[in-house]
Amino acid sequence: MSAQPQPIYQLKCSCNSYPWGKQGSSSLAARLCQSQPGWLDTPKSNFTIDEDSPYAEMWMGTYPTLPSYVANTGEDLQDIIDRNPKELIGGNVLSKFGHSNLPYLPKVLSIAKALPLQLHPDIPTSERLHKENPDAFTDPNHKPEIALALSEFEAFCGFKLLDQISQLMKLEPLKRFMPSNPSSSAEKFTDQTLKHVVKTMLSADSDTIKETYNFLTHLDASRFESASASHIPKLAPRLAQQYSTTDPGILVALITMNYLVLQPGESIYIPADGIHAYLSGDIIECMARSNNVLNTGFCPAAERSNIDLFISCLTFAPHSAEESMLRPTKYEKGLKGKTKLYAPPMSEFNMLQTTLKAGESEQLGAVDGPGILLCTRGGGRVEANGVRVELGEGSVWFVSHEVEVEIEAGEGGALVHVAYVE
Repeated sequence: MSAQPQPIYQLKCSCNSYPWGKQGSSSLAARLCQSQPGWLDTPKSNFTIDEDSPYAEMWMGTYPTLPSYVANTGEDLQDIIDRNPKELIGGNVLSKFGHSNLPYLPKVLSIAKALPLQLHPDIPTSERLHKENPDAFTDPNHKPEIALALSEFEAFCGFKLLDQISQLMKLEPLKRFMPSNPSSSAEKFTDQTLKHVVKTMLSADSDTIKETYNFLTHLDASRFESASASHIPKLAPRLAQQYSTTDPGILVALITMNYLVLQPGESIYIPADGIHAYLSGDIIECMARSNNVLNTGFCPAAERSNIDLFISCLTFAPHSAEESMLRPTKYEKGLKGKTKLYAPPMSEFNMLQTTLKAGESEQLGAVDGPGILLCTRGGGRVEANGVRVELGEGSVWFVSHEVEVEIEAGEGGALVHVAYVE
């Protein structure tokens, strides 16, 4: 085994199975994972799709729950990095984060039904929860994230504008979730009012949730138009079929949250403590290095987190659906203009998307930090500091810091994503 650090390492990544994942080979995450070439000939490292199983997430990186391995040696990527931190991560990133772990975690998600209604606690809360219950909260970090659509993608993300929620809360029997003795007129719907509404919905008994659901689904669709909620009549039965008419997540999501439908290449940003639930589609997801989550809906009651804890973490800052969007810009280090930059307001990572037609190429200038490169569609070749490798659909590569990358598409073109930090 060579001890000399390389500019680029091919990785073997794994895919987990959750009930909300797409079934068998309909899961893009599973297909990409299975198509990775060069699996070592050992049972635990082989990945073969079982058509009777749902596949949810392919993870790429060094998080210990589902780490990536170097393809030709079987070594844990983190072990390689730990032996060569300055060469592979770079002094700037080491100094910035104080450790040799990758500060980000990219994934491919394939979603058949709603994920749990959730948030990811901020750093102070994560530190406390990790100390108190390290089995459930496996790290002390926060988890702001982006979701970049690879197909049509549906999501609930953040809260609607207060006046839109207020209009819906005038419907019967939604009034029961309002404060019983408001200190001001009923027209003044504030963040504190919203906090009360969400907590009351999450705390309501099953009969109340079911009764409210039945009322909403028997209203004429026109009743929802003025509150920008025309999606409610079609989504309510679908969510109830996936979970039940007694799941409180249905009310919180439909009444208080933004509903978005993204097309390929569009992206949203989820801040720490931001409420969200993904509904369907295939996405690239990237987040700060964490796996902490609090769930309160779209899951069995036994799997829901403490409501008071959830509410205490939640950011009650309503915004428009538009403000949830993360708009790409031209990537200045994409020297042939084929690459878009998705730069969330956080320091742990940026994401690139390079789209190439047959025979086209792109040159990505070196950055002062490590990257994870994934070929999401098509293939071709990659050259990194003189090392030339084949790029197939599902190929994942670790790119060392200060390494320039040239991508050349094959006959079918190529769609390539790179997560990086500098």
